[in-house]
Amino acid sequence: MFIRNAWYVAAAAAELTDAPLGRTVCQQPLVFFRNAAGQAVALEDWCPHRGAPLSLGWVVEGRLICGYHGLEMGCDGRTVAMPGQRVRGFSPIRSFPVVEYAGFVWIWPGDPALAHREALPKLPWVDNDGWAFGGGLYHVRCDYRLMIDNLMDLTHETYVHADSIGQNEIDETPCSTQTVGDTVTTSRVMNDVTAPPFWQTAMQAHGLDPSHRVDRWQVCRFSPPSHVMIEVGVALAGYGARQAPPEARVSSMVVDFITPENADSIWYFWGMARDYRPDDHALTERIKEGQGRIFGQDIQVLERQQANLTRWPQRRLMSLNIDSGSVMARRIIDRFVSAEQIEAAA
Repeated sequence: MFIRNAWYVAAAAAELTDAPLGRTVCQQPLVFFRNAAGQAVALEDWCPHRGAPLSLGWVVEGRLICGYHGLEMGCDGRTVAMPGQRVRGFSPIRSFPVVEYAGFVWIWPGDPALAHREALPKLPWVDNDGWAFGGGLYHVRCDYRLMIDNLMDLTHETYVHADSIGQNEIDETPCSTQTVGDTVTTSRVMNDVTAPPFWQTAMQAHGLDPSHRVDRWQVCRFSPPSHVMIEVGVALAGYGARQAPPEARVSSMVVDFITPENADSIWYFWGMARDYRPDDHALTERIKEGQGRIFGQDIQVLERQQANLTRWPQRRLMSLNIDSGSVMARRIIDRFVSAEQIEAAA
């Protein structure tokens, strides 16, 4: 069901404050907190005394205290102390590899020996003053693969997002899909079209005439375990689309980190990174607000889709040519999951 030997976004770094944070990732209840040095730590959300969730407790000078009987946990999953009790015989609970990167807390829910920082995705805007990023978090009641399907097939924009990023040319322009290694890429370029409302606003913010005809592109890239990065943009028609000079185009990277919670729910960390006007914080907030509304429309569809699939599990879904990206992404997921299962059995 899930790829476990991989990095998932578990939380925004700002979510780890003075209190423990409980969050389920790949059906594993976890508790996150910061140790005395301010580093993120992740343990099973299970008190070894009576099984209470440790996330109901609190943090004192980097120590996690159970809110039921005051048991104190160490960052390595071993019980440190408990008021008036001897705890040396308590079995340790599981700890998990954690890394902070790009403003997120990443967790490796699989074999700790395989967790290497080099396996994190390379994000061009990290530590780059020429980029700006803004985003948010949604809890969505759907299978994580449905969200991947949604992001790898953008023909739904014409219908679900007709008031912002949708336009008829999306349906009328075929896309191309290819798999290279473990990455699936679906591309579409629409030449000499009218920019939809979202992009007209972006053009105006960049000093371009929003009524000018444009070349528009969408390049969706899936990579395991469940990340989708979408290169999007418009350029004044005739300037080379993606190759247009910066003064003639406005482009961004749509960021989608999809973290399974359970079989039918996800933590969806979304955002947009852009390489123009990076110091315009008001623009970042406007884009974030607009993007949040767009993804809110997706959630309505996906949650009701999941409800239908749960109600009628025996019904077969149809795949068309527009589904090629999502079909290939699912094949990669199945291959990784199968390999992990074989390794675990061995």
